Amino acid sequence: GSEMCIRDRGKHPQLKWSDSPCCWNRSDLGRIATSLMHVTDRIREQLNGLEVRRLDGPPSRQAAVLMAVVVRAECPHFVLTRRTRTVATHKGQISFPGGVRENEDTTLVDTALRETHEDIGVEREQICVLGEFHDYLAVTDHLVRPVVGLVSDEATFQPQRDEVEYLLEIPFSFFRETAPSVETRFRNGEFHNVYFYDFNGENVWGLTARMIKEFLDFLR
Repeated sequence: GSEMCIRDRGKHPQLKWSDSPCCWNRSDLGRIATSLMHVTDRIREQLNGLEVRRLDGPPSRQAAVLMAVVVRAECPHFVLTRRTRTVATHKGQISFPGGVRENEDTTLVDTALRETHEDIGVEREQICVLGEFHDYLAVTDHLVRPVVGLVSDEATFQPQRDEVEYLLEIPFSFFRETAPSVETRFRNGEFHNVYFYDFNGENVWGLTARMIKEFLDFLR
């Protein structure tokens, strides 16, 4: 069966990746497994060919998350955060690292990388951006853009304790092999399906679950 890993690691040796968001540092490729290259090349190629759905919204209502991917034992996993009960919104929920765009962010990729560093301590040099997925409208009326990024398997995870209770790594295979529970809810004049995945007592639902389901359906 699937295995969940709760991450709360200390310092690990750093693996510096290319500063260019869409380029590998070729000198490091000898240290990366063939399976990892296969996964990342496939994701990158498919995202490059995707006709993305884009939503309009002022910068003040824009946000981004990092669909953070790590490869463990040749299997890709999502890195997710369990939010604390003291944050302003989405208390105790499971989500990708991310947040609202700030003035310093040139693009929403910058937002995703900055927020990931603030939330879980991963340096942007340790993330290889593979592409961007469809825009979504959150219940807060923010436009949310998922940025897909491969995180070095030697990256240091340091959750921001005021906002992140702990981290989870959940394999792609769990979401592919598990049919989510579905509820229909009415919002903004329309009915919407809301997805719920119960993984060993960890409830992944709402916008995060929708992003994961639609992303993995797209990759099939």
